Amino acid sequence: MPTSKGFFDGKTLTILGKNLNGYAQADFSGSIEQLIDELRTEYNRPLPAADLLMSDPYDELMRGVRDIKDLGSGSIQGMECDHLAFRAEQVYWQIWITQGQRPYPCRFMISSKVIEREPQYSITFSNWKTGDQVADSGFTFKNPTNARKVDLAELRDSNELPDNFVIEVSE
Repeated sequence: MPTSKGFFDGKTLTILGKNLNGYAQADFSGSIEQLIDELRTEYNRPLPAADLLMSDPYDELMRGVRDIKDLGSGSIQGMECDHLAFRAEQVYWQIWITQGQRPYPCRFMISSKVIEREPQYSITFSNWKTGDQVADSGFTFKNPTNARKVDLAELRDSNELPDNFVIEVSE
């Protein structure tokens, strides 16, 4: 399965195609929301968990939700989490959120109801940090594998979305 990893330091976006051992960079200045929109519309690289990165993730995630279930608690990477499930018209999604004074998402899973065989995308978060715990260096690309620099178009195979994924642009 192709995998990719992204870095954004506020000025440069870097996408590392791990299986291809290649990375591409593009200059970009703007907000995370603008970056997410440009990736989706200009580079055909939608980010399935992008809703969690928006300035108001609650509004983004709850848009069109018709049903919510509390599925209890469980452990994700040793952290006790509340497990919630949501249904909207085109997707089902689930989120696991740590319990305690500083809750954060541990896992996010989204399933399509409109694509044949209802594909799922899951992301697990680790080493969650906030405020002063976050070092600026964590957003800067370091080439750990001596990957070669390539054009963004060459990283098409690093896309984790199925070939039949359709991008809808709402205006």
